[in-house]
Amino acid sequence: MLKMKSILSGLLILSFIILTACGGNQSTGAGATENQSAGAADGKPVEIEFWYGLGGKLGDEMKSLIDEFNASQNEVIVKPVVQGNYDETKQKLQAAIASGKVPAAALASDVVWAKNGYFASLDDFIAADNAFKADDFIPAFLNQGKVDGKQYFLPMYGTTQLLYYNKEMFKKAGITEEDIKTWEGLAAAAEKLTVKENGKTTVYGWEPMWGADNMIDATLSRGGHILSEDGKTVMIDSPEWVETWDAFRKWIFEDQSMAIHSGGQGWEYWYKTIDDVLQDKAAGYTGSSGDQGDLDFNKLAAAPQPGWEGHDPAPVASALQAGILAKASPEEQKAAYKWLTFFTKAENTAKWSMNTGYIAVRQSALEVPEFKEYSEQNPHSRQPLLQAQHASEPFIDPTGGKIMDALKVAADKVQISNMPAEQALKEAKETAQRALDQVTGG
Repeated sequence: MLKMKSILSGLLILSFIILTACGGNQSTGAGATENQSAGAADGKPVEIEFWYGLGGKLGDEMKSLIDEFNASQNEVIVKPVVQGNYDETKQKLQAAIASGKVPAAALASDVVWAKNGYFASLDDFIAADNAFKADDFIPAFLNQGKVDGKQYFLPMYGTTQLLYYNKEMFKKAGITEEDIKTWEGLAAAAEKLTVKENGKTTVYGWEPMWGADNMIDATLSRGGHILSEDGKTVMIDSPEWVETWDAFRKWIFEDQSMAIHSGGQGWEYWYKTIDDVLQDKAAGYTGSSGDQGDLDFNKLAAAPQPGWEGHDPAPVASALQAGILAKASPEEQKAAYKWLTFFTKAENTAKWSMNTGYIAVRQSALEVPEFKEYSEQNPHSRQPLLQAQHASEPFIDPTGGKIMDALKVAADKVQISNMPAEQALKEAKETAQRALDQVTGG
């Protein structure tokens, strides 16, 4: 859920009228074992495009694995196509699906698109693949790729958002990791760490990441819910939501002990936030487990997200998933499946985890010798796994993204416009409830 490079950050409003007019290909693929040929009938390698929205070190790591895959066999050539971020990938895919000219695979997933036939089911491929071990995948991650009992997406890596703090700044201020095990404690630490000159903050005590995801995590850690138990009522204006979101507003605008970077191209806001911490302009920030490949852990430390006093922490842990486009040709689909299963091999998901900080998706990755040695030498790498053990599952938006979009709008009103959380969330609830009523008939 969540804005993760997460993973897991909200679904876009979908233009189903355009997509439906173009029609969805219901192909499920012919299936191919790992050792079965995925090449074209003429013996030449099948060239496929793989779209993904990763920049910086993450983009470099993805390109490295693509190059390794291309060099490992002569049946498939993956051509990387880099987008600005996850949302831009979905926007470009929407246009591609409407035009009928699609990539073979993409680092993207969407329940509604799967239901409408825009992604191919992977069940036939998996059934024919003797090397596929479903029980080796972390169950929560693999299950996130299922729609109506069919596997449409494979988890490429897991993500959750953590706390990253400057060890020296904490030490000088007499703050320990024990002090930031609650949001109340983190707020007090941020106030102590903030430096102001002539009434202006020059060093912020903390920088939450822009967007709804951090505040959703914090709300879940206060006992909040997005929907009622029967799934018919939107709950985002409850006291848990209002109190949590207004706390963030107060920290940013009234206390001025926290700040956000917003806007910009792609992940620009994200990297500006990281830079503030690395350049001693902020004492810490809340960011993705996937940031670890860009961070200096001689300077920084990682800690799990806190709960509120009297509540256990419950931030979201989600899988970043990839799917095969239904309008790709059968040869392209086989080639795409070969690539995706290569990425999720134990040694490769372990390598991705070591180099990026994202969570490995297969349990056997823990037995990869290099991974075991790395985690012992780099204790920060264990934090995502520890947090995932008590994390919330990502919210599946029954409206096709309209509830999450309403929360995104509300988050901007609170974090950027200083609107009281009660007003912003009330407006969001009205919008979201109308969308939900159209689905449930309420």
